[in-house]
Amino acid sequence: MVRFHRTGEASGNGRVAETQPGLRSVLLSPYRDLSQLRYDFPLVLVEGGAEGDFVRPLSGVVGSVLQEVAAPGIAGERLRKDVLRLETAIRNLAADGAEGTLSGLWELAERQLLSGSDEAAGEGPGLARAALQVDGQVIDCDEDVATRLLEHAWRAVHEQCRRGGQEVIDALILKLSDILKADFLRSEEGRAPEKLRASVGSRYAEVFDFEAMSDLLQQATPESTLPESRLQRIRSVLSTLESQRFFGRGGDAAEAADGGWPHAFVFESCTRALETFRERLPEMLELIKAISIAELEVENRYREAKHDGFFERFDESTLVPADLEFFPSYLVCLRDKDCDARERADLFEVLSSGLPVKVLVEASDILGDPSLGDGRFSFAVKSLQLASSAVGLGSAYVLQSASSNLYQLRDRIFQGLTRQGPTLFSVFSGSAENAPELPPYLTAATAMWSRAFPAFTYDPAAGDDWASRFSIEDNPEAEADWPVQRFSYGDEDLQKVSEDVACTFVDFAAADRRYAGHFARVPRSSWNAGMVPASAYLEREVETNDEVPYILMVDEEDSLHRILVDDKLIRAARHCTRIWRSLQELGGIHNSHARRLLEREREVWEQEKERELEELRSQLARA
Repeated sequence: MVRFHRTGEASGNGRVAETQPGLRSVLLSPYRDLSQLRYDFPLVLVEGGAEGDFVRPLSGVVGSVLQEVAAPGIAGERLRKDVLRLETAIRNLAADGAEGTLSGLWELAERQLLSGSDEAAGEGPGLARAALQVDGQVIDCDEDVATRLLEHAWRAVHEQCRRGGQEVIDALILKLSDILKADFLRSEEGRAPEKLRASVGSRYAEVFDFEAMSDLLQQATPESTLPESRLQRIRSVLSTLESQRFFGRGGDAAEAADGGWPHAFVFESCTRALETFRERLPEMLELIKAISIAELEVENRYREAKHDGFFERFDESTLVPADLEFFPSYLVCLRDKDCDARERADLFEVLSSGLPVKVLVEASDILGDPSLGDGRFSFAVKSLQLASSAVGLGSAYVLQSASSNLYQLRDRIFQGLTRQGPTLFSVFSGSAENAPELPPYLTAATAMWSRAFPAFTYDPAAGDDWASRFSIEDNPEAEADWPVQRFSYGDEDLQKVSEDVACTFVDFAAADRRYAGHFARVPRSSWNAGMVPASAYLEREVETNDEVPYILMVDEEDSLHRILVDDKLIRAARHCTRIWRSLQELGGIHNSHARRLLEREREVWEQEKERELEELRSQLARA
């Protein structure tokens, strides 16, 4: 065992066996069938949802329906049972890849229950379906969940921005048109008999003498008071407002399929998003200038001597953050594995530019191949460096999380989409490609619990110090190196045994089949006192030659196994722990500067107390 731990090679006496498929961490043993659990997933992307309500868990929607339709106590027990069976059926459909709205999957699940050989569903599902207050696409926790959730949330924000900008522009168009219309009616052409007849309509055309009316108006109404320069200016502004493509017109779809009318704002590349923003910049400047001139004209405050020169010099250097905030933001959805060097360079240019660009980088693999290099695994290097480097820029909103925790962070997601400036969402999706024994939800959750991909948020607008800006509070037991759970099992004498089990980086790597060579199963007959839990081994600053680390895993029959861990993976776990402790310091937990200052103050306090005691002893001696 010691030889395997030190070198990764098994000894020839057969005491160390190969790991076998089907093993999983003991911490995950209670979660073999997620369809039987009522947890955050699947999610319902609520149609028309606003802040805080753009997404809801299926269990929450069903719970709200049952509160409304099910009678309390035993009277409503049958209905609750039928609806909860239907919820399980919908959960199974989503896990099997079925797509559709909640109402559609609800009906499909009802038909399955009615056609099944099990107990027929009562009238409960139909009553509950009639009581549904929300609808929307149902998504499970898979490798696309972050993209679908972010796009849905962004479109809710985008539609709100589009409607707000549309209302402003439509109101200005109406007021400017009224100015031109009033001026036209005061002109000689507007008072001509044929124009007056057209304005009255055919119903009363025979009642009035439009020739006489025209003569009277010509004598009683003064000529137009608008100079030609103002008329030309208003017409030019109207033309710009009516032809703008950023917000569309009333009744337009939020985004055209061809990206022509109105403009499209969703991209699959930061490079393309930057190019598009630069291409549209002159058009954006013209629209901002047109809106500013229109507001001055509506209030009759435009002064040519003062404003002509200003608007002639109006360019991108004149823009202020409020100007960019008026326009819709850009959304870029990336896969970490598809980001080449240029894409990453453009990503950081976006994040440091102050532009209203929201970027999602979804990582499906944070371990990578077990390349050793200098003796440490290169796990999560790109993904962790990406978010950490973005925080270092100081100006971008940064949110990092595993996909399993996205619903819990919905308010922070919405905040990142609505704030000024750039935002980075770095998400680990928990792909099942390299961990086929686990569903993506458990893979993602284990990554966050083991500190391999911890959650944190950086909001540069939240305050002037790190305590206000940086938060790691969304991680389980954020004050500890690793979260700990109580694990109970029966020993060979069928006696209950309970112990605390920590979820470390080693437990996360154990689910990845590429890392199987760094683990070895130890037969129960070879268990001895020299084997220590990996968490306890990692806490020791000095390693001993007679101790080897292990983790507890169970097979498909829930038999308990001790799995030996080699030294290379232990070193990777130590590296992971150091990164987590650095994040803890940024989040105000176990801050080394504060601890050092506290120790210095304690020393000063102890010295002062010692002097006071010495003085008291001297006084007593003299007495």
